[in-house]
Order: sequence, then C-alpha cells, then structure tokens
Amino acid sequence: QVQLVESGGGLVQPGGSLRLSCAASGFIFSRYSMSWYRQVPGKERELVAVITRFGGVTDLADSVKGRFTISRDNPKNTVYLQMDSLKPEDTAVYYCNAVTFEGDYWGQGTQVTVSL
Repeated sequence: QVQLVESGGGLVQPGGSLRLSCAASGFIFSRYSMSWYRQVPGKERELVAVITRFGGVTDLADSVKGRFTISRDNPKNTVYLQMDSLKPEDTAVYYCNAVTFEGDYWGQGTQVTVSL
C-alpha cells in the first residue's frame, strides 16, 4: 500500500533552517508530481510547494518564495523541503502529498516550530 513518511521537523529559532524529508513507497514514485502542504490548527491546509516528476518546480507559495526549496531524489523515492530563514509564521504541521491514478495520499505530518 502507499506510504508517505515525513521526517525532519523540530524546534528551530527564527532565521534557522530545517530540511524535511518524505520517503514514499507503494507506488511508482518517479511517475508523479509530489507536494508539500502545511496546516496550522484552526486553519485550512495550505499548499507550500509542488515538484514535477522530472524535478521541475511548478508551484511555490508566495510566503515561502526565496526561502524554501523543494527537490526530489527519484532513485531514493524521496522528496525534500529545504526551509531557510524560517519565521515564526512558518510554524505548522507539514504534510507530504501524492496524487496518483489510484488515489490521493498523505503522510502523518511532521511538526515544525519556529520560536525563540
């Protein structure tokens, strides 16, 4: 079955960096675009970044442009989100998403907290 497992979240000070990873299994990873979303309690889930199966970035939220970078390693079935110059407003649970022919899949999420 499809599994998406995020890792790399944690507590970081403003201005710091984190790299999130999402390990995928159960589908042909290289065939599909992958996305990162984030959600704050009480708010809708927000699209952060999308990367095509060939590694092209098709979408990046205005709030993270110039600070976040999405990338992927198809042989490792992994998608990354490099987050630099983090701000307190980046605090959220970050989710990995894959939409395949069989369905719409989500990981369990990883908490990112930006605070002094």
